[in-house]
Amino acid sequence: MSKLKRNERVGALIKILCDNPNKIYTLNYFTNLFDSAKSTISEDLVIVKKLMKDLKLGRVETIAGASGGVRYVPYMNLQSTRETLSKICKILKDNSRIIPGSFLYMSDIIYNPIYVRKMGKIFATKFMDKKIDYVITVETKGIPIALMTANYLNIPLVIVRNDNKVTEGSTVSMNYVSGSTGKIRTMYVSKRAIRKGSNVLIIDDFMKGGGTAKGLSDLMKEFNATVIGIGVMISTKEPKEKLIDKYLPLMIFERGGNREEINIYPNEGLFV
Repeated sequence: MSKLKRNERVGALIKILCDNPNKIYTLNYFTNLFDSAKSTISEDLVIVKKLMKDLKLGRVETIAGASGGVRYVPYMNLQSTRETLSKICKILKDNSRIIPGSFLYMSDIIYNPIYVRKMGKIFATKFMDKKIDYVITVETKGIPIALMTANYLNIPLVIVRNDNKVTEGSTVSMNYVSGSTGKIRTMYVSKRAIRKGSNVLIIDDFMKGGGTAKGLSDLMKEFNATVIGIGVMISTKEPKEKLIDKYLPLMIFERGGNREEINIYPNEGLFV
């Protein structure tokens, strides 16, 4: 490859770092890739840092030490967070989304890569400074959001199954009461999936009573894992008392006097 100009190297640096959030790259990696001196790459990174900071696209951190290097840490600023959630709320407020059983149809949002990436980025922003080893979710529609959160945090995603899969090997199971249906269910996770003593972040799509999150939290005790946080896309306003105390919803679902009338709004706690 022929020698690249500075603007070409800067563009390539931004592309590589943004495509691999929270991954540490050594300076040697870039010197070999661009066939340039370390001093040249260091100067390029100063430009990248300033550019990312000025445009509020995240931050580029330099890590000192023998195993150090540089990494891109993404974040969603408060203005972008509010704009994103307000837009999603506006879409979901359509009363025609209430389907039989008084459920809210939101699959088109949850499986839309544009919205899912942004919601995952919001969760990653809120939990970025925590030392988290795994993102945990249950085998439901919360998987896309959990996957995007894990991607931005650069950690593995563990999916807790509703059935015991033979391909998972030996499993740990836990009975729990579904907060939405009130039925007793069982969840399973492979013994190989989570290291003992890990820190985990639970992500789910919807919370009513908190039964699923409580079940996941209890299941993590079997691995001596610490639940660092619980994030949900939407939480109902009622019941006010959930089966868990600390959780972070992106949006709040409130039913009006008419059961066919709904109100969804961003969680103001995100902007404090």
